[in-house]
Amino acid sequence: MSKDGELNYGPPGASAVHICVDMQRMFAQPTERKMPWLSRVLPNVVEITAAHPERTIFTRFIPARKAGEGTGMWRRYYERWSSMTIDELGPDLIDLVPELTRFVPPARTYDKHVYSPWTGSDLHAVLRGSSVDTVVITRGETDVCVLATVLGAVDWGFRVILVTDAVCSSADETHDSMMNIYMNRFGQQVECVSTETLLAAWLGSIPPT
Repeated sequence: MSKDGELNYGPPGASAVHICVDMQRMFAQPTERKMPWLSRVLPNVVEITAAHPERTIFTRFIPARKAGEGTGMWRRYYERWSSMTIDELGPDLIDLVPELTRFVPPARTYDKHVYSPWTGSDLHAVLRGSSVDTVVITRGETDVCVLATVLGAVDWGFRVILVTDAVCSSADETHDSMMNIYMNRFGQQVECVSTETLLAAWLGSIPPT
């Protein structure tokens, strides 16, 4: 298990990519889904990205254009969260926070319309085609989109490294509960380490995929 905050399977190496989950302005600015802890984890996310921008993928959650759009329960979701539609937010708030836009390129963006970046996408095939076997995961929310990203990566057989001080949620209680689950229920498949531990091991310039 990685309860002790160690990388149990050695340094990430050239076969790893950093997936930064939904570090977007709509979660940083005063909206109904603002995440208070985002500003605290942002410096660590920036540090990890700066170390390996060519190995970084930024996912972006793209909401419905307007209330009433969406399939099934997503339609109800956007009726409840109509303030988080593109028409209400404006397209600019879908963008990454300014601190991260300077890394694109060489970092890449990957848009999604649901919590998981693996659903209805070719992300798995793209990573496997680039011989990636390890994903380093940061940002939020710990108990929503990060959860979906982690579980999808586990199901596809990737090694998963979750950076404990570079993830956050808008709800402290469920963040804490989810971190407990990652560390105690997924000990064989999710390594939970700090930014310092990750970067001390993930050294050197790595060629882009």
